[in-house]
Amino acid sequence: MNNITLSHGSGGDATSKLIEEVFRNEFHNEYLDRMEDSSVVPGGKRLALTTDSFVVQPLIYDGGDIGRLSVCGTVNDILMSGAEPKYLTAGFVLEEGLDTGLLKRIVHSMAETAEEAGVRIVAGDTKVIEHKGGKDDNPGLIINTAGVGFLNEKVNVGASLIKEGDAVILSGNIGDHHAAIMKERLSIRNEKIKSDNAPLNEMVRRLFDNGIEVHALRDVTRGGLGTVLNEFSKESGQDIFIIEEKLPVSDAVRDFSALLGLDILYMGNEGKMVCTVAAKDKDKAVDIIRRSKYGEEAEIIGYAESPVTAGEGKLILKTGIGGERIVGPLYGEGLPRIC
Repeated sequence: MNNITLSHGSGGDATSKLIEEVFRNEFHNEYLDRMEDSSVVPGGKRLALTTDSFVVQPLIYDGGDIGRLSVCGTVNDILMSGAEPKYLTAGFVLEEGLDTGLLKRIVHSMAETAEEAGVRIVAGDTKVIEHKGGKDDNPGLIINTAGVGFLNEKVNVGASLIKEGDAVILSGNIGDHHAAIMKERLSIRNEKIKSDNAPLNEMVRRLFDNGIEVHALRDVTRGGLGTVLNEFSKESGQDIFIIEEKLPVSDAVRDFSALLGLDILYMGNEGKMVCTVAAKDKDKAVDIIRRSKYGEEAEIIGYAESPVTAGEGKLILKTGIGGERIVGPLYGEGLPRIC
């Protein structure tokens, strides 16, 4: 079995062999191994549910691949509700001709990331379609996921809960994943630029375990920090001020974005979050994040303040030269597609 053929999507023997040799071998657990049409798993009173699809090209890039990306993206979405991620489903749409060695590598990466994130892949599906690209294009792969997590009854977070005086904390350097995908697409060599694909379980769990008064959480993905914080200001009715010189950006990504004329505020990540916490907890919170895996570069980047006109919150950047400017959300498509 060197390449995927249409017979692998027929539901017959070839499908069974693909499932056994590629997916079940990596994802086996007591729920998935029953091979039923659905999995019955332990539950709770409050559930967090999410779904996502991943179409990134190339499938493997510096710092990650579509398999790791699909787990991190789904797990982090669950975490941002304050829930503990527990179970994932995974649907694979394979183009005919896809190399099975490449598929196995991606599925193995997905399994390793799921283990790191403490989640189990308990159900899945595979479909094979005709190769849609030109004769020189490599066959592609799309991954669709769903995720389930459980919430503690006392946890309640959301952008509408942001209050005046809240500190805005960013968990690390922005723009890494966006720059990593773009350099691959443009065939630019820069070993210092790598994707930041990462599950953020540890830092989120520690914030709640240490009693931090967290009001809002969001992972900084498509649309970048500018779009996320615009959503915060709109939903809360608060002005969100961010301080330009406090924004953590690696030198490599800063230079790369300047060279290509990219605005770092709209460059996406797949391993960073932004949160708001009560002012009294800001120093403790940023210290907790910095001592957590993937949070070493965390910074307090701004604060929330009631606007002059109630309910009309804006995102305002305090520039390095002492000025202020209103930052809107991303308009149009942020190229390239990063997930």
